[in-house]
Amino acid sequence: MADRYIEVSLVQRGITGTAKLLDDRAPLTCAAVWDALPLAGDVYHAKYARNEIYALFPPFADSEPPLENPTVTPIPGDLCYFSFAGAELGTKAYGYDREVRHGTTLVDLALFYERNNLLLNGDVGWVPGIVWGQVVEGLEELAAGCNDLWRTGAAGETLSFRRK
Repeated sequence: MADRYIEVSLVQRGITGTAKLLDDRAPLTCAAVWDALPLAGDVYHAKYARNEIYALFPPFADSEPPLENPTVTPIPGDLCYFSFAGAELGTKAYGYDREVRHGTTLVDLALFYERNNLLLNGDVGWVPGIVWGQVVEGLEELAAGCNDLWRTGAAGETLSFRRK
């Protein structure tokens, strides 16, 4: 299979990077994401994982991918996939501006933009993610935009993933 690439963007800030899909390490997750593209949603900055931004989506795969190519210590440029039951995110501590109901599932597509991340959540413990992509161009610009989100807020910003 030929290498596949996507664009990862902070839309309002006009910042775009290029990521390579890790089809050899996470084939089922890559296929699910690729088939669902384009995807875009409100961006959030992580509270627990440290240097992470993400967007939440309704499930888009026929079935949730298994935990392939897992990590609890993502590195700069990693794109990770998480799947959460609504009960896991249904607390105001996470800062969402909408109700997350029990019995629903949400997919979290995340970008890690700097070092020293640890996927340990005080409420639920270890939260391994599936590493399905790696930013290969534009990480420095994306990281600057992510730091700006942290300092000035994410309201009104969109995280977008689309085929390149």
